[in-house]
Amino acid sequence: MTRAKSSTAALLLCLLPGVGYLAVLFGLPLAGVVIGSFTSRAPGASPLTLDTWTALISNPVYVDGLFFSLWQGVAPTLLGLLISLPLAALMQMNDTSRSLFGTLYKIPLVVPGVVAGFLVLVILDRGGMGTRLLAPLGLEMPRLVRDGLGLGAIIASTWKAVPFMTLIIAGSMAAISRDVLAAARTLGAGRLTTLRRIQLPLAQPGITAAVLLSFIGSLGSYVIPSLLGPAYPLPLSVHMFVQGFREGNWPMVYAMGTLLSVVAIAVLLAYYAVIGSLSGSAGKGAGR
Repeated sequence: MTRAKSSTAALLLCLLPGVGYLAVLFGLPLAGVVIGSFTSRAPGASPLTLDTWTALISNPVYVDGLFFSLWQGVAPTLLGLLISLPLAALMQMNDTSRSLFGTLYKIPLVVPGVVAGFLVLVILDRGGMGTRLLAPLGLEMPRLVRDGLGLGAIIASTWKAVPFMTLIIAGSMAAISRDVLAAARTLGAGRLTTLRRIQLPLAQPGITAAVLLSFIGSLGSYVIPSLLGPAYPLPLSVHMFVQGFREGNWPMVYAMGTLLSVVAIAVLLAYYAVIGSLSGSAGKGAGR
């Protein structure tokens, strides 16, 4: 019994640095944000109240901002994944493709987000470089900057997300044993079959990490939607800046931050549910 207690104590001591770090730098601030969202800056308000949440949920401007935030988070992630998956697979073909694509995909990685936003603005805005290049051909550049769908912001976010996602996914694919891939080719599997049946399932943890990190970054982005997004609706990240630093309404900022965190968790759970369902269906199909 004493030995078991000693083992438990030793385990807790080993976990203490990591757990303590998360508790102090993540848990306590998050708890403060959640508690702050149930306060109000109105004079005479009770210490804990639902007034801020009521104002947030009942305001159509903020509700539209929430859905627009989701759109700005999901769209770049999906587009980035469609580009990153084949790019990561091409990097695994041979040393030449690894050297070529490994250099190209890293270029946007070192460009700050605000610079990427200005690049898209200069190229795709009306009267920009794209318009001047298409004018001699009699073509007109569609509206991609400050449009209702925020396409310019999506393009810039995707451009920034692709190298980050490719880096993670390519690392997961590179960790797959070459013997497994060689065995698949020996059994007659082509490149696409090997990618679909072996590389993608085995690289799923890396793909999941890339998708979630990209989604969270796009969901909370402020600079790119501010530069390239429409005047309405604005994502909640922009509303948080306005409410906090311009109007000093910190309870509303806390409520918006909590809402975005809850939405991110919900998307995380939905993603795992979809991946689990697809993996189960693939397993049953392979069993048959």
